[in-house]
Amino acid sequence: MMTDSFLPSMRKMVALKLRDQGFSQGRIASMLGVTQASVSLYLKRGGRRQRALDALGVSSDEAELYASLLAEDLKKDPVYAVNTLYSIWSDILGRGAMCSTHRSQYPILAKCDMCMSVFPGRAAGSEGGAIEQVAEAVRTIEGSSIFVKVMPEVSVNIAYAGPNASSVREVVAVPGRIVRVRGMPRSFMRPEFGASTHLAGILLAVKSRDPSVRGAMNLRYDLKMERALASQGIRHVTLDTSQGDRTDADLLASLDEKLRDAPGPIEAVVDRGGPGIEPGLYLFAGDASRVAQIGLRLARAYVGEG
Repeated sequence: MMTDSFLPSMRKMVALKLRDQGFSQGRIASMLGVTQASVSLYLKRGGRRQRALDALGVSSDEAELYASLLAEDLKKDPVYAVNTLYSIWSDILGRGAMCSTHRSQYPILAKCDMCMSVFPGRAAGSEGGAIEQVAEAVRTIEGSSIFVKVMPEVSVNIAYAGPNASSVREVVAVPGRIVRVRGMPRSFMRPEFGASTHLAGILLAVKSRDPSVRGAMNLRYDLKMERALASQGIRHVTLDTSQGDRTDADLLASLDEKLRDAPGPIEAVVDRGGPGIEPGLYLFAGDASRVAQIGLRLARAYVGEG
């Protein structure tokens, strides 16, 4: 079902997203790892994509969200997109969304619940505690209509690194990130380990300099946010990352340099972006719940309510 229906449908939808954003067929083919002829076919037959997903029980709203997330990740790094695709499919399997379709094809599996056992979201033991902390932080912002005002185009994520975390696979974050849905922040998937490469890498870099930092969140950055940061007295550094064709390695190198020169602990990092890269703000705190509260406080200041 993944290789025959879901993946081809996602490729078609992502190709359309990228085409609408001005990418050439050749560039799209390179990003998707397929031939240009395949991309041309995807774009011609784009209208057929949803029928295959409907048969799998994936709604059009879900499909549009998944395609948007995958398109954004492909523009950054194909590895991000692979990670997001894996998280999306694992979540679909873990909540049993494929069961009825699979059972209709193979009646012998009428009592099978293997996928829900294999992909339950890892909520046990100490891992479950870290996951639940991020889940609680997500619930905090999901209840705020104000928060959408400070959400960037690339959406929001919240990450938590335990005291011994040293790699992105050991950092909990939200697969697919937190997105706008009808004017409210919403997460479609339960937090899990290894769900973020970008934010997790930034969190680990700051944590290596200040071990008390465990939680991180990204927000939009513009002149209004600059004023909101000042009004809240949040200590921050600004990265020198305006060059073209910037990579995450460039960003982390600039961050490491700024952290070495910082006179004391910092609470935020400003990335002014660059060609094709949206400016962003990264917040840090002692845990995920605290960073969510700081994000809400900044959102209120951003809209002039606090």
